[in-house]
Amino acid sequence: MLRALSGLTTRGRCLLAAGVAAAVCSFVLNERDLLRVAVFVVALPLLVAFFISATRLRLGAARALRPERVSVGSPGEVQLELWRDGRLPAGEVLLEDGVPYALGSRPRFVVERLPHDRRVALRYPLQPVLRGIQQVGPLRATITDPFGLCEFERELIGHSRLVVVPKVVGLWGLPSGAGIGAGDDGSIRLHAGQGEADVIVRQYRQGDDLRKVHWRSTARRDEIMVRVEERPWRGGTTVLLDHRAAAHHGTGPAASLEWAVSFAASVGLHLRRSGHRVRLITEHGQTLADTPGEGGEHYDNVVLDVLAALQPAHQRDITLGHDPAEGQELIAVLGTVSNESVHELSRYRPRGIRSLAVLLDTPGWSSGVNRPETRAAATEESVALLRAAGWGVVVAGPGSPMQQVWAELCQTATRRGTLIGGGL
Repeated sequence: MLRALSGLTTRGRCLLAAGVAAAVCSFVLNERDLLRVAVFVVALPLLVAFFISATRLRLGAARALRPERVSVGSPGEVQLELWRDGRLPAGEVLLEDGVPYALGSRPRFVVERLPHDRRVALRYPLQPVLRGIQQVGPLRATITDPFGLCEFERELIGHSRLVVVPKVVGLWGLPSGAGIGAGDDGSIRLHAGQGEADVIVRQYRQGDDLRKVHWRSTARRDEIMVRVEERPWRGGTTVLLDHRAAAHHGTGPAASLEWAVSFAASVGLHLRRSGHRVRLITEHGQTLADTPGEGGEHYDNVVLDVLAALQPAHQRDITLGHDPAEGQELIAVLGTVSNESVHELSRYRPRGIRSLAVLLDTPGWSSGVNRPETRAAATEESVALLRAAGWGVVVAGPGSPMQQVWAELCQTATRRGTLIGGGL
């Protein structure tokens, strides 16, 4: 009873108080007609409260997301169904579904008459502007009576999971020359000598088997080198994504990190669909996804789902301790990098294996300026250091089209592949 009375609105409580006061006055004044009015005034909000309380328990709802995975900027839709059990009529129902700000405005529906023999279908659009694992819900229903005397709120549905993946831009072309676009015939390897064409050598790391030390290369380089007998992937590429919070500028959808994530997703899917094995890693060498060159849409979803859930890292500098690409071609999508980070990236990379970088001019995401003459001095210094280490570098600003950046990267890779193949 107390639970039913808790749903009385201010109007209902005032009417109930007025009825009680009229009843007291009827006894004091000995007015039976006033008592009849008092009984009616007291009974009205009580009966409405019990009726609405019973109606609330007979409501049901279902929610469906169409689709359950949507990319940033693409429209989605939520479909709702509302019904009631039994033949007890329902009052006015106000529905409100919880929607994060990154998915659009919060929808509200008013259902005046809810039939008992069929379901009421409702729908509203979603327009995601920021990637992530979003939660839609809960769906709450507020049941009221026509007089506004009583209302009850009830949670009909909990949360539904919506995966908002980064926007993927269609890219064309592949770098040619010494690496990605040429397959095995264009790859430059560090051979261990005649008769060992499939053997790669690299610097010794703590824990390596000393039986794999390649003495000829060790004597030539004056440092311990070990054999890596596994044959490199055909067309295998490692995409490194720098997701340090300190390396990026801007907030929300316009942040440089979101541009970097979208570009890394576009490159990874483009290479994989072109038949290349793609390994996606962080700036610390952590593997996010490793997909083969063959396979269907499942592997694309693996990459996109990982990037959708990726959060900014709190480390300030890049720390690797080894070649992040494990001897394969590398495409690095970098934010602001210090001289120490550039050294950490390049010190373990063999000069004969192609290394490419898209360096974001992150201060431009704060100022909104995207002109070469206004680039930060730190960006120009990082470009010079990476190129001196044998990397091909393209600088991207907040207004740089991803197709153009990729085309410039392919041209840079082709030029550097020609130089490397020529022995320079």
